[in-house]
Amino acid sequence: MTDFDPTCGCPIEAARREDLSSLPKVVIIGAGFAGLSAAHGLARARVHVTLIDRRNHHLFQPLLYQVATAGLAPTQIATPIRALVRHQRNTDVILGEVVGVDAQRQLVMMEDRSIAYDHLIIATGARHSYFGHGEWEAHAPGLKTLEDATAQRNRILLAFERAELEPDPIERARLTTFVVIGGGPTGVETAGAIAELAKKALARDYRMINPGCARIVLVEAAPRLLGAFAETLSDHARCALERLGVEIHLGQAVTAIDDAGVTVGGERIEARCVIWAAGVQSSPAAKWLNAPADRAGRCVVDGLLRPSGLENVYVIGDCATARSAQGSPLPGVAPVAKQQGAYVARRIVNALRGEETPAFSYVDYGSMATVGRKAAIADFRGTHMKGFTGWLVWSAAHIYFLIGFRNRIAVALDWLWSYLTYERGARLITGHHATADAPAAAEREAA
Repeated sequence: MTDFDPTCGCPIEAARREDLSSLPKVVIIGAGFAGLSAAHGLARARVHVTLIDRRNHHLFQPLLYQVATAGLAPTQIATPIRALVRHQRNTDVILGEVVGVDAQRQLVMMEDRSIAYDHLIIATGARHSYFGHGEWEAHAPGLKTLEDATAQRNRILLAFERAELEPDPIERARLTTFVVIGGGPTGVETAGAIAELAKKALARDYRMINPGCARIVLVEAAPRLLGAFAETLSDHARCALERLGVEIHLGQAVTAIDDAGVTVGGERIEARCVIWAAGVQSSPAAKWLNAPADRAGRCVVDGLLRPSGLENVYVIGDCATARSAQGSPLPGVAPVAKQQGAYVARRIVNALRGEETPAFSYVDYGSMATVGRKAAIADFRGTHMKGFTGWLVWSAAHIYFLIGFRNRIAVALDWLWSYLTYERGARLITGHHATADAPAAAEREAA
């Protein structure tokens, strides 16, 4: 009869634990693009990898706005972390919250335990930044998690449901006005998707209102949209949004936000649904390490992606500020995070072999952003694409980089169906907000 150790679960697991016990310990905090790329890069290395995340899934953030606008279901852009590393015999996954790092004792501190490491990789990403106005978050939530996306989807769809029942024309107009703050890729893509949802997918579904008359406003403090792109591509994106009926405010900063609207450059815009896409603030990685940080809280790292004075700690992805060989800061995009994760894994493997690894060098393959159906822009090292061609390239690239064959097929079929019919298949209002009782109506009844 085989002995069974309840602390390990089975004899095979006990043997695996014994094999891993003598190996160098690599702890990775965060299973986003950077952390997962590092974990995959260490899959065959003679190390014991512990991957920690406070959520049990890896999220494909570039398509998060599609969940928020009912274009895709949450399961189509998220995959359980354990499923992604199940074939990596050297990798353990821990679901939990990291509260700090003791760099002197080489411990990762969690709420109920501490985990020792020989090499530490911090890839905890970033959250929303409201530029010193934290009170705005309650009225203008952003998009960083699946919970954010489903909450935004509820807000957008509920606005139409409440408008259908609203007798007051002023409140009805407020309910069908949507303000997106931020003219980067997330803001542009979100504004375009809301416009298509209102003017196409919902156009014939209501009796008392006309969703096609919804007002979608995009606000950007800079003089043009998509500042990282060439001006010709930026202008094309602006024209495409205007054709969709999006109202664009450039060169005007938001000065106030409340539950009834926003103030932009002295102008008041009445709106019940405001979405924030204007800035990010790093997770507390730099504070954990007592390391220098930039104005957004990102940990300053050297060419080897290490904070000053810490030889065996790496900070990568959106929580780090790294620079190119020319000295310019690297953008906070998925390709940078993935390349950094792969680089750190390679550096750890080389270090165990006694080999040197040159400084990190980012290879920029290009940037893309979509404006809506049949409209996108792409810049591949000076080669510009726009319109339908850009949209095809954008769609193919995002499907290719999705994790999991099932997700790729599901998203491709959903996009094809949406392209042919204008339908949105994920128009579900879920959770405790799934009612159409508008706050304004409740206030009138109380009065």
